[in-house]
Amino acid sequence: MNILSVASEVYPLVKTGGLADVVGALPSALLPHGVRTRTLVPGYPSVLKKLKKKKPVGRFDNLFGHPATVLAAEVNGVDLLVLDQPALYARDGGPYLDSTGRDYPDNFRRFAALSLAAAEIAGNGIIPNWKPDIVHVHDWQTALTPVYMRFGPAPDVPTVMTIHNIAFQGQFGASVFPELALPPDAFSTQFVEYYGDVGFLKGGLQTASAITTVSPSYAQEILTPEFGMGLDGLLSSRVADLAGIVNGIDGDTWDPQTDPHIPAHYGPGTLKRRAGNRKALEERFGLEKGPGPIFCVISRLTWQKGMDLVAEAADDIVALGGKLVVLGSGDPALESALMAAASRHRGHIGMVTGYDEPLSHLMQAGADAILIPSRFEPCGLTQLYGLRYGCVPVVARTGGLTDTIIDANEAALSAKCATGFHFLPVTTDGLRLAIRRVLRAYNEPKLWARLQNQGMKSDVSWAKSAERYVSLYSALLAKG
Repeated sequence: MNILSVASEVYPLVKTGGLADVVGALPSALLPHGVRTRTLVPGYPSVLKKLKKKKPVGRFDNLFGHPATVLAAEVNGVDLLVLDQPALYARDGGPYLDSTGRDYPDNFRRFAALSLAAAEIAGNGIIPNWKPDIVHVHDWQTALTPVYMRFGPAPDVPTVMTIHNIAFQGQFGASVFPELALPPDAFSTQFVEYYGDVGFLKGGLQTASAITTVSPSYAQEILTPEFGMGLDGLLSSRVADLAGIVNGIDGDTWDPQTDPHIPAHYGPGTLKRRAGNRKALEERFGLEKGPGPIFCVISRLTWQKGMDLVAEAADDIVALGGKLVVLGSGDPALESALMAAASRHRGHIGMVTGYDEPLSHLMQAGADAILIPSRFEPCGLTQLYGLRYGCVPVVARTGGLTDTIIDANEAALSAKCATGFHFLPVTTDGLRLAIRRVLRAYNEPKLWARLQNQGMKSDVSWAKSAERYVSLYSALLAKG
């Protein structure tokens, strides 16, 4: 079975969040099942620089007004197709934002081009001697792919649309529609028209053969007005085609026994070795040495991620004898609030703005607990990394966080299956109560070690989820 995966980012070439990790890791998990994936991504400068060997395998003379080349390459075992179109992707900023942090004004065109290229690859033999059996697209940036396929070269090829975060929908004014190379019929409620605008994600949800989210709980939540972000009605009409398949992680990249980014390697039976990573973490963030748990945050600093709650609870963490380290960037007001907390509590709170992949590994390996107070969370990966590294997750009871962490309540503790802490409501007081629960558990060393070991023994791999994707793909092909 051949799959064309289409995404706006893929680890290790370009990453702004968990999407890249998923797109990069899933193909290797599918391979043992006889499923071969080729992943189409834009040719951003950062991507092209990392392609040591690349081969032109296809060409578009006029893709939204500009020529484009499809390059084949392989990086870290990921079979890549890269859409090299300098007019749209050769930018100084990031994948979506310019150097000032603003959306590129032609993002609609940039990702429509990616989607149209995918549709042409699926149906018109752009790649010699290769066509996919199924096309799997991710988030709004590639959601027009099944729309183009419906109206163009591949109406009979099954498609899977995965929602990683329904809050990001790719909604643009109706004035962009004439530039999308779609027939007039496509501007209707059955396709891309969305309250008078053009909705990329909406079009994908209308036309994909199947829809998945990245956790079972999130699949249920987005059927409600609270979490559906205006698309709950559409999704409810397609509930028979909707499934929640929880994400996994790449166990080779995230392995505390071999991780090149940490000074002290360890496993479930050698937790005491984590002390070497704690020491390195204290030095990196300028923390005073001493007892008490170190809480970490590795996140985009946004309201969705509950980072305002962390800022408001920071003083309590220190007052209760804990320390806090933060890695992230985002909302300027939240950045300022967390930096102010670090200034108030020098030696007890440290912060690094931006994103640093090696540092994120050290934080998971050296901190005691990771705070994930998201108001909604499709799946989340940082809590899975936390489990793998014995960094006990403290999570809001929502979405994939609920599905992947077993709360340390009395029943779970008695059954010796708890792996972390849930809290609800998702408020500052809710988080404060969870922090107090963590401190009580941390002060019982045997209990804390058991929580760490149970988390580290959890199956957070792609194995089971890959089987579910294979079943989904097979069912779509069986329908003919």
